[in-house]
Amino acid sequence: MSFGKDGKQGANKNTLARRDSPVGDRYKWVALSNTTLGVLIASVDSSIVIISLPAIFRGIGLDPLAPGNIGYLLWMILGYLLVSAVLVVALGRLGDMFGRVRMYNIGFAIFAAASLALSLDPFKGGSGAVWLIGWRIVQAFGGAMLTANSAAILTDAFPARQRGMALGVNQITALAGQFLGLLAGGLLAVIDWRAVFWVSVPIGVIGTIWSYRSLRETGTRRPGRIDWVGNITFTLGTGAILAAITYGIQPYGDDPTGWSNPVVLGGLGAGVLLLVVFCVAETRIAEPMFKLGLFRVRAFAAGNLAALLTAIARGGLQFMLIIWLQGIWLPLHGYDFERTPLWAGIFMLPLTVGFLIAGPLSGYLSDRFGARLFATGGLCLVALSFVGLLSLPVDFSYPEFAGLLLLSGLGQGMFSAPNTSAIMGSVPPEQRGVASGMRSTFQNSGTALSIGVFFSLMISGLATRLPHALTSGLQAQGVPASTADQVAGLPPVSTLFATFLGNNPISHLLEPSGVLRTVSPGQAKTLTGKEFFPELVSGPFHHGLVVVFTVAAGMAVVAAIASVLRGRHYKAESAR
Repeated sequence: MSFGKDGKQGANKNTLARRDSPVGDRYKWVALSNTTLGVLIASVDSSIVIISLPAIFRGIGLDPLAPGNIGYLLWMILGYLLVSAVLVVALGRLGDMFGRVRMYNIGFAIFAAASLALSLDPFKGGSGAVWLIGWRIVQAFGGAMLTANSAAILTDAFPARQRGMALGVNQITALAGQFLGLLAGGLLAVIDWRAVFWVSVPIGVIGTIWSYRSLRETGTRRPGRIDWVGNITFTLGTGAILAAITYGIQPYGDDPTGWSNPVVLGGLGAGVLLLVVFCVAETRIAEPMFKLGLFRVRAFAAGNLAALLTAIARGGLQFMLIIWLQGIWLPLHGYDFERTPLWAGIFMLPLTVGFLIAGPLSGYLSDRFGARLFATGGLCLVALSFVGLLSLPVDFSYPEFAGLLLLSGLGQGMFSAPNTSAIMGSVPPEQRGVASGMRSTFQNSGTALSIGVFFSLMISGLATRLPHALTSGLQAQGVPASTADQVAGLPPVSTLFATFLGNNPISHLLEPSGVLRTVSPGQAKTLTGKEFFPELVSGPFHHGLVVVFTVAAGMAVVAAIASVLRGRHYKAESAR
């Protein structure tokens, strides 16, 4: 074919090439900015409620520590995580079929609408809690659409030589958002409990309009049928397991936890059975939602195993640090219980700083030197930080504590970005949506599992030592033996959540009995003061903390071994 003097044929080809390849123009940076905003707000909202629960429950007139209300409290936290863990694979697969950008845009709109509905809760008491839990689930659905497709959109938009940097920024923003949510929740709850949800509305609206106007499909779509068998069995199986774990934290009969509850055991058994059916079905369906064949790729399988274990360890770290700071360390250092949620978020900032420093840098360097070195080295730092936290006394020196948090943040940042890049770069382009969903499922499931695993470990540890400590401590301050035994006999989960919510459990538990009016003024002041409860539970709590951090350190070591086994640097397809 000949070309005219004006070169129009060549110009048309160049124009088409530029349209098909976003590399070299500004689109990839627009995609990075928008998807980073999306995963940031989704991850912030996964944790912003945790720190704001005292204000939220006061706002709707519900006592979070009443035995019948513990379920509301747990589902307020875990409902969002459960939906995020269960649906991301299906939503990633739908992105492969119908367009990743289309699914992402719809997710932003759903997220914004649910945030508005949450801030307009018209009910009080249990009805108000059910409204919030229901719309949190809807919000999580929108957030799952964002997280399931964001990594795939970036993988499509960026060439291989820049993919680690882009995914590093995106991933570290998501992880940092979990801790920024704690700080934001503490600040906003002081203003108004509804402000915790208001903040997501303008961001959601702006993000929705921006994504609809700026993002475009650049990846490979793979039309196909919806795998109804896989979707139903996976959703019900995973949901049953995570729901059973949620109720396993709550007491059953005379047991401090619910692991002997037939309903919990039945839920676990049914969930495992459904997942077995799911795995068998996925090998016999022409177009399955879960590409089990991807696990034959060593980098994909090892990366997801390491991500799961790290997410469990990270979730345990987050919740135990909140309890440690809010329930013991901050009150011992003169902070009022009502102010501890805000200050706990502030004192945990070194963890976020570590994420922000190491994430993008390690993502950039891993593009040149491979993921294994950085991911494995980061997990070793995480394990060392857990060992360091084990060596600290309950009333620690803050500079040492902050240094260990910074070390943990650096290690998690070094791991997360290269690991995500290696996982996404190891799969064919047309399967990046489902791969992104599978990766998010492992990460979100790890966070949900961490609550059940580590809270159960802590509650079991407290159950062996806390009753005696409470009984002797209360009687020493003039509390009658019958009342002391009654308080000591309450489920440890109530005491644990009291510290988690920034409440003084002793004052909360003794006021209904009128004991505070019968003891001397000095004893009443001691019982309701800032130091009595933290000093009383510091011994039992440290015992539980040793168990929790030992298990977490072991998980980090196993994750590091899995990271080593991922193989040498995977060379993705050449840059477009």
